[in-house]
Amino acid sequence: SDGSIRLHQMTSEYPLMQWNDSTKGQPIIALQWALTRPAVFFALDASSNIYIWDLLENDLLPVAKQTIPSEKVVTMTLLGEPEKANGLLGIVLAKESGQIEIQYVKKKWALP
Repeated sequence: SDGSIRLHQMTSEYPLMQWNDSTKGQPIIALQWALTRPAVFFALDASSNIYIWDLLENDLLPVAKQTIPSEKVVTMTLLGEPEKANGLLGIVLAKESGQIEIQYVKKKWALP
């Protein structure tokens, strides 16, 4: 609820990494690992900002931020085919109006 993200290992109650105020205090409403690239995850905050984290490139800050300006995004999920090496990765956004939008991710964050 405060924008903090914690990375846990299943064998410990303490986080391996913790990023405080990663969304400038906005609650995170969805977070998902990339299906095609294990070191990348996406976070959606309550202000319809999507943050892309690539832990191999930078483990302190997100490598990109995209604002969805048209209307409020209420949730997101990722689509892709992890068993294929084509690097196709998409973000499915559900908007407040009920509209669904699919955006494709740059290859550098999607390739295995």
